[in-house]
Amino acid sequence: MSVPEGGSLTEGDLKGPMFALAWPIIVTELFQVAYNLADTVWLGRLSTDAVAAISLAFPLIFLFISVGGGFTVAGSTLVAQYTGAKSEGSAGTVAGQTLTFITLIAIVVGFVGFLATDAMLGVLPSSPATAGQVIPLAGDYMRVFFLGLPFLFGFFVFSALMRGYGNTRAPMVVMFISVLINVIIDPIFIFGFESNPLFGMLGLEALQADLFAATGFDGEGVAGAAYATVLSRGVATVIGIYIIFGTSAGPDVEFDDFRPQLRYIKKIVSIGVPSAVEQSATALGFITLTAMVVTFKPEVVAAFGLGNRLTSLVFLPALGLGRATNTIVGQNLGAQKPDRAESAVWLAAKVGSSVMVVTGVLAFIFAEPVVAFFLPTGTPSAAQTIDLGVEYIRIRAFEFGFIGVLQVVLGAYRGAGNTKTALGFSLFALWLGRVPIVYLLSFQFGFAETGIWLGMSVGQILGAIAATAWFTRGTWKQSVISSEPSTT
Repeated sequence: MSVPEGGSLTEGDLKGPMFALAWPIIVTELFQVAYNLADTVWLGRLSTDAVAAISLAFPLIFLFISVGGGFTVAGSTLVAQYTGAKSEGSAGTVAGQTLTFITLIAIVVGFVGFLATDAMLGVLPSSPATAGQVIPLAGDYMRVFFLGLPFLFGFFVFSALMRGYGNTRAPMVVMFISVLINVIIDPIFIFGFESNPLFGMLGLEALQADLFAATGFDGEGVAGAAYATVLSRGVATVIGIYIIFGTSAGPDVEFDDFRPQLRYIKKIVSIGVPSAVEQSATALGFITLTAMVVTFKPEVVAAFGLGNRLTSLVFLPALGLGRATNTIVGQNLGAQKPDRAESAVWLAAKVGSSVMVVTGVLAFIFAEPVVAFFLPTGTPSAAQTIDLGVEYIRIRAFEFGFIGVLQVVLGAYRGAGNTKTALGFSLFALWLGRVPIVYLLSFQFGFAETGIWLGMSVGQILGAIAATAWFTRGTWKQSVISSEPSTT
């Protein structure tokens, strides 16, 4: 069984192992956000419409990514429980089955997404300015992204399987390499070798002129950001596959583990389908929210997208603790130690809520300089976007402490394999919280864009309260492999 540097996940003190498991996850998630922020920074130098385009594209892309993402949760949970039960052979088999299954899903989903791009964008109601200036750019980005979806899914599977095994440092290192590649090639694919701000920052205008004279490459604009992401993710996937199959850093996977085995596929599907539905429902919720947002002017759309990217950055401690909780709960339930699993959840919830409250205070204080960093100043459009983005961040700062608790509790449900419960509370927070509240405040009660910001925050607070109250019942303390004999 994998043992983090801080100690065993199933024996002894919890604080050290939890920290050792969580901090690489947080850093990995930070690198994940760095992908998106790199796009935002460089596309912000291109135009406000470019930022708005990826704001529209991501909810639609996430709808398709969520299908495979749900099954990575199943792989992580099963690997964690088999590892806790010291059944390394079964953990390796689950890893092989999950990788094969999700690769096939990625190919199908990417192809369907590519064909459906225009239809999906056409469904969104939008103002004339957004329809004419933003929608075509979003389409360019999405088509490239969908064609490269198998490369993205490959890294997601690698990261989830290694996390379930208890090795969170390997995905962190691979992610760093991938982000470094992306940061370097992103401005080149976007701007080419003409008016590229990167060369200007480095004082390499003469080199830029020579490269443009030799290649004539003036960039791909918004689509260039997608090309850079796909290429850098492809490198991460290749490295990740090598680590799983060529080293002893993760589950022991053999070639026979790729042969379909109905027993494991049933488990992957039974755990993965609710998670896939959860993530798909979340994606549909954000599409619904986006459909409401695009009825406003482009500056509101851009502020919404930028605000979401920045809040995703400050949510990283909560997300990291939630995913660490998933692994710790899974391994302890696999080892038949439900009380230790519960203690880990409460410890993570206390730490997560405390850290996020402090983060919320800092976000409220420094919202303006942070938002302004990502957009050029000096134009009325940028100034309006900055003002709207600052208001968004400051309102959402009040939910941060609740997010710390919600992510940990949902991670506990998933680690137990109780993905239906996680699905229920995610739907509650989004579809009974965020979506109707945003609609009522923005369109019925006249709060306009401020109603969007308020609804986003209140929905998460309600979800955190409900999920925590249900958790105290203790009905989640059951391993999904409890009926199986473990092997050593």
